[in-house]
Amino acid sequence: MAFGFPVVLDLEGVPVLVVGGGVIASRKGAQLAEAGARLTVVAPDVSDELRAIAAEVRQRRYDVADVPGHRLVMTATDDPAVNAAVAVDATALGIWVNSADDPANCSFILPAVARRGPVVVAVGTGGASPALAQHLRARIAEEILTERVGEAADELARQRAEFHAAGISTETVDWSQRLRDALGLDG
Repeated sequence: MAFGFPVVLDLEGVPVLVVGGGVIASRKGAQLAEAGARLTVVAPDVSDELRAIAAEVRQRRYDVADVPGHRLVMTATDDPAVNAAVAVDATALGIWVNSADDPANCSFILPAVARRGPVVVAVGTGGASPALAQHLRARIAEEILTERVGEAADELARQRAEFHAAGISTETVDWSQRLRDALGLDG
């Protein structure tokens, strides 16, 4: 199955290249910046929003020399040939690449994400229907990821730290009742 192995990345301080400067590039850039990525943006025109969150802006057309030194590449231009070239260049260097709305030029795709405190839920469709993933994400965010879930995660993290401090492996702990208590569930 294509795109069948989900991961959650630590992007704090990671150099990420964004090729494109419009609305879609700005949205993806904002998500990356929120995760702590250090953005370099390459585009002839760059939105003010994207410019404000980028560590570096190269206001010009993309060049293959832009790719080295980055660990992830995102492309979101209105030119399919540029997006494809970026994907080829990044892939040739062993760098993971995402091309907006173009799964054929992606080595990874972005799921729809819902967050509540430290809890992150990602919904993907393997690129088949981003709209369906967005719909399911919204339902999960509204119906399941309540404020209580974020609070429960914090409480369970505190308990986990106590076990570690006492030299106890949390793999040996039965978390069933602790989870129910933290979530305020009966039984």
